[in-house]
Amino acid sequence: MSNSNVTPPMEQNAQPNKPSNNKRNIPHYSDKGQYPDSYYAASRNPKPDRPTLKNDIQTEVCVVGGGYSGLSTALHLIETDHEVVILEGAQIGWGASGRNGGQIVNGLNASLQKIQKSYGQQNADFVGQLVTRGGKIIRRFIADYNIDCDLKEKNIFAALNNGQLRDLQETHALWESHGMHDREMLDKSGIQEHIKTDAYVGGVIDHSGGHFHPLNLALGEAAAVEQGGGTIYENTLVVDIEYFDDSIKIITEFGTVTCKQAVICGNAYLNKVIPKLTDRVMPVSTQIIATEPLGDLADQLLPTDVCVEDVRYILDYYRLSADKRMLFGGGTVYGGQDPSDITAKIRPNMNKIFPELRDVKIDYAWSGNFALSFSRVPQLGKLHDRVFFAHGYSGHGVTGSHLFGQILADAINGKTAEFDTFTKIPWIPFPGGRALRVPYSMMGSWWYALKDRTGM
Repeated sequence: MSNSNVTPPMEQNAQPNKPSNNKRNIPHYSDKGQYPDSYYAASRNPKPDRPTLKNDIQTEVCVVGGGYSGLSTALHLIETDHEVVILEGAQIGWGASGRNGGQIVNGLNASLQKIQKSYGQQNADFVGQLVTRGGKIIRRFIADYNIDCDLKEKNIFAALNNGQLRDLQETHALWESHGMHDREMLDKSGIQEHIKTDAYVGGVIDHSGGHFHPLNLALGEAAAVEQGGGTIYENTLVVDIEYFDDSIKIITEFGTVTCKQAVICGNAYLNKVIPKLTDRVMPVSTQIIATEPLGDLADQLLPTDVCVEDVRYILDYYRLSADKRMLFGGGTVYGGQDPSDITAKIRPNMNKIFPELRDVKIDYAWSGNFALSFSRVPQLGKLHDRVFFAHGYSGHGVTGSHLFGQILADAINGKTAEFDTFTKIPWIPFPGGRALRVPYSMMGSWWYALKDRTGM
């Protein structure tokens, strides 16, 4: 190992963060790394108490982040006989991976139409043949590692007006052209067989979609990593990275990891440890409420037990839990702050779809952040020849993170074709940079919300 740091090339590789006066950029979680007061945390499977890293260790690959991206990367690497250490700043699944809607939605936030228009037919074809793989990876992990996470099948994209339905018809035809034949159009009577509401004029059902308990999936994947010989440290905040000729040193609050290669998967919760990454995306919060158990009413409202999301810019998404609660999510707050009253923000949306739930008790309400990229296309890349990253799933991270974990692991194993293709898709900075990304996005959301309301 060289005794002097190697500075990565300027364009492809970000400079390592070097705080002035030897003060590290140490992020702090406001709730001390404990899970939020969510339905998922209240119903999670048992987990072991994992240690905080407090010494200096060595490993082959260090993964920073114990969410789906990091877990998928680590598990794919372990399956190909690599030595892996995961560093998680809080607890496994503490961030978006343990707070999300739990829906297997095949696709990226950016539609294939947008990718084709912005990045060309070749990139659209490339993405089109990949977007269903994330859900297949999730199902394989659940089956191979016997993960108990309440997996259920199918999801629906719902249209509230005829303009949205026409857009869905065009999208359905495009999906078909890319070989996605598991979807079918639904008219008003067809969608009402699955969702007992008058709110929708039709939609698309994806028979390859589904839903599950997201925190229990993360916990099951973590257990699989450990069963395969991997090591996980929780409550271990990364504060810096140092680059050497033949290794990387990951510096935490109380210890270090020297490794041959590293993968950064902090996404919306990376904080300011690596400004080159955090400036590329914006944290956006979304909220979920969970009703009391609904009993027979649950089966009346969602008789086929599918999960649902509508196709508005600021959308609603919902499903039933294993114990028949309505888990209803939506809303966005640019910048990632939590609303002062989550229930007051989300409940009116639920009541519009299901007036029958107007008087039911809300047992849980929580918020979580996802990382939004300006283009809505997630980003893969390198900070250094030995340091990979993935982030920016823009609200479609459940399947995307599992897919990117495989692509990252493949790249470390020398199979770089898919990684190289994604790195060539240009990322677009937010206009005005960090200072203006929130107001710019808010103005955009007002415009799209107007389009949603008027059916433009």
